[in-house]
Amino acid sequence: MKILVVHGPNLNLLGSRESGIYGHTTLADLNKQILDLSKELGMDAEVFQSNSEGAIVDAIQTKEYDVLIINPAAYTHTSVAIRDSIAAVGKPAIEVHISNIYKREEFRKKSFISGVAVGQISGLGTEGYLLAVRAAKKITLQ
Repeated sequence: MKILVVHGPNLNLLGSRESGIYGHTTLADLNKQILDLSKELGMDAEVFQSNSEGAIVDAIQTKEYDVLIINPAAYTHTSVAIRDSIAAVGKPAIEVHISNIYKREEFRKKSFISGVAVGQISGLGTEGYLLAVRAAKKITLQ
């Protein structure tokens, strides 16, 4: 079983960007945690980060995976294209947010992605990604 983990715009700045909101874990450290846990659970994982909406859509449509874990970041609230690509491929998707988007600015409370995701993890920091990896394992066992 393979999972694809997609990190959206500005997540390449983890560890140095607004640490009061996003913490001190770097993207490299987070990716290592994701890959290590995936291996421990007997899964293969690929991680991908882009600041480009089109590159994210291309990854969703062309990469090989069984479950998608995606933090669309700012595109959560704006991208019909990412939403439609998730719907089009028909594979289970788990939406992840480091911060609790429902406790932030009003515009962040609307997710275009949640309607096509099997679930959403929000507000648990980078631990949310690891919970999503565990959930991906359970989804494929059903």
